[in-house]
Order: sequence, then C-alpha cells, then structure tokens
Amino acid sequence: MNKKLKKPFKKYTNRETKRIFLTVLAATLPLTACGTPTLQEVSSGYTSQTEVDRDITTLDWYINYSWFNTGWGTNLVSKEITKQTGVSINFITPSGNENEKLNALISSDTLPDIVTIGWWDGQVETIIDKDMVWPLNELADKYDPHFWEVANPEVVEWETLEDGNFYGYPNSATAPRDLENHDKLSSNESFLVRKDIYEAIGSPDMSTPEGFYQAVKKAKEYMPEVDGEPLIPVGAHVFDKTGCVSFDKYLQNFLAVPWEKDGKYYDRYTDPDYLTWLKMFRKLNEEGYLSDDIFIDQRVQMEEKIQDGRYFCMIYQYTDMASQEKTIYENNPERIYIAVDGPRNSRGDDPTLPVNNMNGWTVTMISKKCSDPEKAIKLLDFLISEEGQKLVYLGVEGSMYDMVDGKPVVHQEVMDLLNSDRAQYDAVYGADDAYWMLQDTVMQSDWQQPSIEPIEQIKEWTYPYVVYNGQYELPKDSHIQMQDEKQVELWGETLPNLLLAPTEEEFDRILEEFKYQREELGFTELMEEKTKIMQETKEKLHIS
Repeated sequence: MNKKLKKPFKKYTNRETKRIFLTVLAATLPLTACGTPTLQEVSSGYTSQTEVDRDITTLDWYINYSWFNTGWGTNLVSKEITKQTGVSINFITPSGNENEKLNALISSDTLPDIVTIGWWDGQVETIIDKDMVWPLNELADKYDPHFWEVANPEVVEWETLEDGNFYGYPNSATAPRDLENHDKLSSNESFLVRKDIYEAIGSPDMSTPEGFYQAVKKAKEYMPEVDGEPLIPVGAHVFDKTGCVSFDKYLQNFLAVPWEKDGKYYDRYTDPDYLTWLKMFRKLNEEGYLSDDIFIDQRVQMEEKIQDGRYFCMIYQYTDMASQEKTIYENNPERIYIAVDGPRNSRGDDPTLPVNNMNGWTVTMISKKCSDPEKAIKLLDFLISEEGQKLVYLGVEGSMYDMVDGKPVVHQEVMDLLNSDRAQYDAVYGADDAYWMLQDTVMQSDWQQPSIEPIEQIKEWTYPYVVYNGQYELPKDSHIQMQDEKQVELWGETLPNLLLAPTEEEFDRILEEFKYQREELGFTELMEEKTKIMQETKEKLHIS
C-alpha cells in the first residue's frame, strides 16, 4: 500500500486565537473483545452538557524516546494545560530499545491513549493498517469542529491518505510558503569553530578545501591538547549504518550540491565538488588530523567532549549541543563555539541549509484503545492552537511572560533559569517546548526570545541560507523504500572506508567499487523512481 499518495483536501478556515470549548461528558463504554470499536460505538456513551466538563481525565501518552523524562503536574505549564483542558497526562517511555517496546505494544494490541513516534518509523504504517488509531478527522467531526479552525490546512492535506483520512498530526512541520512569510526560520545545520582557537590562528577562510586543511593543521599546532587531552581537530555526528550526516548530507548542503538536475533526481554522492572535499578529509586523516574518536564515539561521549572544548571545528546540528554551549558560556566563555563560513563549492555559492519539511519530526496519534477520545482530540486541538502554542513555548502569561507593545517578553528570572539549568527550568516552569510533541516551530518563530549570545549568533547565522527541500524526501512507506535503504546502507559501509583510505588511489578504487555495487542493487532504476516521486511530491506541494 502506498499510503502517502495524498488526495486533495478541503481547505479550512484560518487559525483563531480564541479557544472554544464544546461541551460533552464521557460515559463508560465496555469494549468487546471481538474487534476494534467503531466511532459510533464509542460516542454512544456521551451526552451533551451545558457547561464545560471540569472533571480531570488522565490519559496515558506514549513517547517513543527513552531520553524523554519530563514529568507532568508539577510545573506551571502542565498545570495550566490541565486547567484549560481537564486532561492530566501520564507519560510512558521505553526503558530500553524503542523499537522493541513499540513493537510489543503493537503485537499485544495495547497502545496507550495517545502515541508519539517518528514520522519515518515503519510502525506508523503498521498501526494505521491494523486499524489501531482513530482518523483525526472523524474525531474532530464528531466531537470537536473547532479543531478545523486551528489545524494547519496544509498539514491536513499533506497527512491525508488515499482513504480520505489522516491519522497523525506532526510537530515542527514546515511548508514551502512558510519561508516566504517568516524571516526567523533557522536551520539546525551549522559549521562551528571554537572561538578562541579560531581567532588565535587568524580567523582563516575555511570555505575552500585548501583553507580548511591549513586551518585544521594550524589549530592542532596552536593547541595540541585541551586540559591534558588531545585536541580533536574535526568533529562530526555519529557514524552509523547509514553513514555520517556531517560528512554526507550536511557537507553536501554546505556545498549547495543540487538535489535535481534537468528535472531528474541528482546523484549527490558523486558530485565533483563533494568528492574534492571528501578527498581533503581523507588527506587530513592520512596525516593524523582526523581523530579515531569521531568514528566510534556516540552521543554521550560527544557531548562530554563538546562541553570540554575538545573539538576545534564541527559540522553539526547546533541544537544538539545547545546545552553544552550554555555550560561553556557559563564556565569557560572563551571556549564557546561560533558559526563561521564553512565549506563552499568551487563557485563559492551560498550553502543550502534545510528547514524541517511537511513531515516535521514526529507524529501524534490517538489510539482506538483511548479511554476518552473526545478529551484526547480536544487536547490536541488546544495544543496546536495559538493559545496552546504560546503556553508550551512562552509559558503562563503573567507568571512567566507579559505582552509588551503586542510582543511577548519572558520574565528575566525565567530566562536566567532556562539558560543556566534546563532540568530545573523544566521542573519549575516547563515551557520552551519541554512538551514538544505538537510544537509548531513556524508559529513560534514569531515569538522568539533571545537566547544566550553564542546560541543566538549560531541561529541567526543560518537565516540567509535556509531552503525548503522536502520535495526530495521519500515517503517512509514508499514502494521503493526498501531498495533505497539498501543503497543507503551500502553508502554507510563505504563512507568511513573512503575517509580512512591510505592513498587517493585507494579512495578512487573504493568509490568505483561503491558505484558498481549500487548498480548491482538497481541504482539506475531507483533514481528513475525517485524522479517520479519527486515530481509527484512537488505537484502536491505546489512547487514548480
């Protein structure tokens, strides 16, 4: 089944800021064991009321990330959400492997009331195919027509499947038009240098392979050790079975390697500029400037080394090191990381750094095991509304921020705690997207509050270079997804071998072997299919 083939969807009215509560009261409905209940069966236990039901309902919300540990009911934001919606949340997270936990819930047909998982996870399609979640449009029509007034019509259209229903609401979704209407949308991708080392070696131009190579050598000569530990000249994200985003997708984006040429999907991995830069990194490794650490370290080790200032430069998602940057700024401000012009192609073109696309990051769905689907859809309604977004991002008005000349201004003591102790901030206040599951980063961009200076500098550095490239992403349930995954895993095996090649001749040999092997896996046919999907997606997104 190709679920992501969308059909045109009715355009609904624009968002309104006033929250409208529709009044109905839940009654208990026994569910038979013979199958999944219909919406009519669930709704038959509800009767109209003249006042908003103020009884507190607790819903179980499964978050498919073991690292999520924010509680509910103690901080100001969660208390206010419960006050506004009559819903309290019991979060459930996996204690170990996320896939194993999620698969166990699916196989035992015990999905909690609300579920949040990555849009790319294969379980999304499984859950829908097994009829385990409600179509959100059905719940909205039955219980909460106001949902249509706050739901983003482009998101609804994008998420609507062949059957005319949509089952999940994404967070952090961005539409192509959003880049035209909002001037403070940033990309996560950045090129960072340790400020003191960079300035000490003359703030060199690192936009060319030669300049980059020389700067790395000078940095190592200037500061061979950091607090008794070796300086790591070049930092990167983790290497895994798909490669390393720092040395493939991010580097390609900095080099403005195109996704398409002449209307056809482009082979970015053999782009001449890209290969020139990979060969420069290979040379750095041959001469001892690529540390073994970057090939083996995982996120925890990397965070420790960032906080210690062990890296000279990094091609990195800046939000992944924001917490460490704040600690550095507090304790060793001379070691902060700043964004500077990094790798560029031979023409000197600007980087093309992506924002989130229409898929966003995660999707949130309401299970057919939900004890109170009416409360659940109204909770989603509230959270995606402007009122809800202000609450999860800015906090409680009056207690945490005030409107000044029509703009929100967060209280200084709240910002101070946010910038000094995130865990305590979440425990006391719980804003700044501590509850990120339905965050609307586009809407929130209009209310941005200044962060600490180095984080603000990195974020603002990306503004001129942001682009939308969601038209080039494959739907997770695409019929060619498995074939594409084989190609990606082949690259994942090849990339470290290229960087570790002892000679340029061996680099070339490995690259030719990669080309041969991918052709054996059906690369030509795959690129033709990707071109078709690209054109279909561009048409759905109204991109010429």
